[in-house]
Amino acid sequence: MEQLIALILLILFSPLFLILFFLVKLTSKGPFIFKQKRMGKDKKPFFIYKIRTMVVGAENLKSNKIQNQNEADGPVFKIHNDPRHTKFGRFLAHRGLDELPQLGNIVKGEMAFVGPRPLPVEEANEVPKRYEGRFSVLPGLSSLWVIKGTDHSDFDKWMKLDLEYVKNKSFVYDFVITIKTIWLLVKLTLKSIIKT
Repeated sequence: MEQLIALILLILFSPLFLILFFLVKLTSKGPFIFKQKRMGKDKKPFFIYKIRTMVVGAENLKSNKIQNQNEADGPVFKIHNDPRHTKFGRFLAHRGLDELPQLGNIVKGEMAFVGPRPLPVEEANEVPKRYEGRFSVLPGLSSLWVIKGTDHSDFDKWMKLDLEYVKNKSFVYDFVITIKTIWLLVKLTLKSIIKT
């Protein structure tokens, strides 16, 4: 059912993808789609798709220039205002629009609408065994920590929220998280419109 819904959404969003394609290409050099190997259910690797929001070669810059700017503890790398973002890319990332191509991952059965966010393979391999339950379900386009308003700086809190999701996973629980995620995105969009 989720795969069918994701396919319908991909078709409905195709005009938006076309607009974003031209805006990305006009504002920065490089491909429209960025793909990266992530860890999925049962620790099976897959390629995640995103609209490119960073400069070309951003992953190399992570290891060479900005590793010491990491704001997250644990084995993950996160910077809220990542200097590798392009100007338009930052706009997309802060509103979650860069994640829309992951509807394709849902169609392929690699992801779900709700679940723990998929980690890059090298980071997932460093997750302590006490948190490996997060890999027992499909990774999600949205997750519990998104609607809780938390960030990634507290790795243990992030992982505990993932385990809380796994423990309580149900159709109703997923539906509630999805609705709250949509409302959160609406609020962020309205906030940005008011600022301008």
